[in-house]
Amino acid sequence: MEIAIVLVLLAIVVIAGEALSARLGAPAPLLLTVVGIALSFVPGVPEIHLSPEIVLIGLLPPLLYTASLSTSLVDLKANLRPIMLLSVAAVVVTMLAVAAVMMALLPDIGWPVALAIGAIVAPPDAVAATAVGRRIGLPRRVVSVLEGESLLNDATALVALRTAIAAMAGGVTATGVAGDFLLAAGGGVLIGLIVFRVVAWVRRRLHDPLLDTAVSFVTPFAAYLIAEELGASGVFSVVVVGLLLSHRSLALQTARGRIVESTTWSTISFLLENVVFLLIGLQARWIVEDLSGSDLPLSTIFTVCLATLATVIAVRMAWVHLTRPLLGSRLGERREPAGLAETTLIGWAGMRGVVTLAGAFILPEDAPYRDLLLLVALTVVAGTLLLQGLTLPALTRVLRVRPPDPADDALARATLLQQAATVGLERLDELETPQTAEVARTIRQRLDQRTFAAWEQLSTTEGQQTPSDAYAELRRAMIAAERERILHIRAKGKVPSPVVRQVLGMLDLEESMIDTSTTARQDIRATGSDGHLQCAELTAYPRAPRVENPRCEPCAREGREVVALRRCLECGQVGCCDSSAGQHATAHFQETGHPVMQSAEPGEGWRWCYVHHLAT
Repeated sequence: MEIAIVLVLLAIVVIAGEALSARLGAPAPLLLTVVGIALSFVPGVPEIHLSPEIVLIGLLPPLLYTASLSTSLVDLKANLRPIMLLSVAAVVVTMLAVAAVMMALLPDIGWPVALAIGAIVAPPDAVAATAVGRRIGLPRRVVSVLEGESLLNDATALVALRTAIAAMAGGVTATGVAGDFLLAAGGGVLIGLIVFRVVAWVRRRLHDPLLDTAVSFVTPFAAYLIAEELGASGVFSVVVVGLLLSHRSLALQTARGRIVESTTWSTISFLLENVVFLLIGLQARWIVEDLSGSDLPLSTIFTVCLATLATVIAVRMAWVHLTRPLLGSRLGERREPAGLAETTLIGWAGMRGVVTLAGAFILPEDAPYRDLLLLVALTVVAGTLLLQGLTLPALTRVLRVRPPDPADDALARATLLQQAATVGLERLDELETPQTAEVARTIRQRLDQRTFAAWEQLSTTEGQQTPSDAYAELRRAMIAAERERILHIRAKGKVPSPVVRQVLGMLDLEESMIDTSTTARQDIRATGSDGHLQCAELTAYPRAPRVENPRCEPCAREGREVVALRRCLECGQVGCCDSSAGQHATAHFQETGHPVMQSAEPGEGWRWCYVHHLAT
């Protein structure tokens, strides 16, 4: 009963902390860590010991799994070199540097224990970094590198820690260390592949979203436990399973299965990630109290803790800058270099988390200075979270790093939807028969409404209600009336409850599918960029200066309202967009074959190729 009450209270504090962090503009992980530290010293608050089993078996597998589900395998491949430099090489370098500092400050600690604490504090935890990064708008490549690093660096650190603990008993050789790492990494990958094959085989035969999601609950724990039982890395196993299942989800799951799984794991991830940081703070009191009876001078304790904290920060910053020429990503055949600002952000975002604290608890009870090493781990975790986490937003502003541009995102989303719609319409033309002509016309209208809504997220005539705005407003009003009627019928008790729930669920699903891109519309102005999505036509028609007072002459003659204006880069004629009633820009292309148009809206300069359906 007491455990249940504690769990409920943890969840309540997490929810309240998340709500408070949104009001204060502070990242929830940092706020919850501070709250946890403060609560640990409040009389009457139960003392919670975060055991290694709870972290490594109860928390780590689902956290890794949900992170790998949201990580793109394509992005991981594109950033593989920097990820490996950070998740393997940087962890080893940090471990050795911290061990050297420990030996200098505590000569009698011994190299095995010094290397063990080095492995414990070496791996950064990207949960906090990405939570801060998304709130302040870190560049996507920085977030991708941090997420990819966090998927693998825990495995490197835990294997190194296991080897260091074995060395405390003697009999460890350099060849044995290399063999252990290869066995852990290779075995983890192999077991992950096997578990993926089994889960994929099962999922192809499941059509119930609830059963499919239940399988996903079991998957990370099964992958982790099987790998660890066989002496391989459970971390590698879980990461491989999650990445492959995410990459192949379209072939393995139904649409409803993907929706249910995504929603479920988002909730689990939210609770676990935030509970972790609250638990980290709650360890503060008992760790400090356990060290209070130590014979070590207070000055030595402070020196060791602060020196370790300074070492992990300094080594990471030095490493990323020394290896900056290698931290670029490959996009197709082009090498994308890592800039100085980007490199600095990657280095400063190396905050430590729950794996560091859990690793400290794995140390044997008879390890020299164990109580001090627990405090060192807590100091590194709390210190990096608060010092780096609180200053990361200011550093981003000082370095003038551009966050992801919502206008570029809107342009890319509209382009992708347009290309998908074009292929879909081609397939519809092949399947259409005289008997299905009316149905096909309805499908085309709905498809147009979807793609037009994406284009309308870019700038439109000021104060003009777009067609997708009108559709969303009217359909929501209709659904509200339909729902009210169903609830009135339900109250009479004459329709079976399962039928009522099913119909209400259908209305909820339809309401969730209404294009909401125009809700609370922002003033998005897509200037366009000369990115890698190019074609011969876009190259032949560079961006042109905007003309003053453009207007669509046919619409002006007919007295029609215009949503947005487009200008032909071949002849300069201005026409209205496809969301407008006249669709004169597209009609001009169909009549003349002029391939490229440019937005004629104020502040915009993006171009569109009608031939290849590309925007830039």
